[in-house]
Amino acid sequence: MKSASPRPKTFPLSRSSSGGMPIVTTSFVLAAKPGPMLDNYASLIHSGRVHVALHDGTIHGILIVIPEADAMLLDNVAVAPAAQRLGIGRRLLEFAENTASKAGFSHIKLYTNEAMTENLSLYQRIGYTETHHAEENDLRRIYVVKVLPERPCSP
Repeated sequence: MKSASPRPKTFPLSRSSSGGMPIVTTSFVLAAKPGPMLDNYASLIHSGRVHVALHDGTIHGILIVIPEADAMLLDNVAVAPAAQRLGIGRRLLEFAENTASKAGFSHIKLYTNEAMTENLSLYQRIGYTETHHAEENDLRRIYVVKVLPERPCSP
């Protein structure tokens, strides 16, 4: 049986600042698929769309959420290779869903490359439903959406 790495208890999530842009772009964009490499991270960070998972001062994961007219778009979620299998990705997804819900959205949507079958399986397991396939920027994508639970009204 493979021994598991010790799991840190928490990975605080916070908004990235412009000072973190070189770290975000170096750590994740260069290791990512072509789609995310085309994003304007300076603009996304400046507009408060980029959130990071930190542990001991190191960025282990990033999340980009963008409000759209019909739903919150989970534009990008990435976990550093050395930090995978520690629950960071799932925590980032939960954070995105909570952010969407708090912003008043009833749905969150995302897309993934058709080749990322492991990601698609995870999304389906946690409640996302496939809506359609499309080819954009020479990438074959699968679009999924999740209906978020209703937030209780405040008394």
